[in-house]
Amino acid sequence: MIFLFICIFLVSDNVNKIKVGGADNVNITRTPFKKNSRFTECLIQKNALDQDGFHGWAFCIGMLFQSTDKWWGDRKKRDRPHEGLDLCLYKNQKGAIVRLEEKTKVPVIYDGMVVGIIDDFLGKSIIVDHLFADGNNNRLFTIYGHTIPQDHLHVGKPVKQGDIIATLGDSSSFKTNILPHLHISLGWASKSISYDRLDWKSMGDSNTLTLLDPLHIIDTRYFILRSGLKTLNRV
Repeated sequence: MIFLFICIFLVSDNVNKIKVGGADNVNITRTPFKKNSRFTECLIQKNALDQDGFHGWAFCIGMLFQSTDKWWGDRKKRDRPHEGLDLCLYKNQKGAIVRLEEKTKVPVIYDGMVVGIIDDFLGKSIIVDHLFADGNNNRLFTIYGHTIPQDHLHVGKPVKQGDIIATLGDSSSFKTNILPHLHISLGWASKSISYDRLDWKSMGDSNTLTLLDPLHIIDTRYFILRSGLKTLNRV
C-alpha cells in the first residue's frame, strides 16, 4: 500500500540562508517558480511502470484535492477537505486499472532540501523546501506522506529532482484495509512560517499554507473513476 504526501511553498528572496536541525547555514539561490515537473516520468522510470504500459493516473473522487469524501473504509465524509492528491491507481495501455504496490519508490518533485521528517498515520511524511520564489516573500515546499524514508535521508540533506527519497509503506495492518497510495499536497507559505509549524494538524490552515491542486504539477493524463474501488480491494 502506498501513501504519498507532498506540500509546496515559495520564498521570494533571490538568495536565502536556512538552518535546519543540526545542519549549517546553507546558501540557497531561488529562481522563479515553474509548474512543470518530471515527477510522473521519474516515478514511472524508477518503478518500471512503463513495462505495464502506463497510460495515466486514475482517481476516485475521494482521492482528489479538496474532496470531502473518503475513498477507503466506510466511504463517508472526511473530517476536513482533502489537503492534496492521493496517487494509488493508474490505467495501463490495455485499459486495466492497476494499483501501486508497497515499496514503490518515491521521487522528489524538484530540487531542494529536506527540512522535516514527521509522523503520519501510515508512516512518515517528508518535507522539502524548494528553490523557487514568487516575488511575495512566499516559499515553496513539498510534503510526501505515508512513506518509509531512505536510510540516508536526514534533515538538512540537499536533494535533486527525481532523487528517490522514500518508498511507500505497508498499510496491511490498517484496520480499514486502505490500499497503498501516495498523498501529494502543494501550497505556498510565507517566509515567516517556521519549519516546525509544518505538521498535519496545521497543514490545512490558510494561515500556514495556501494549498494548490497537485494535478497542475504532476502534469499528466488522468482518469476519474465513478464506480469506486469495489474490484480493487487488497488481495
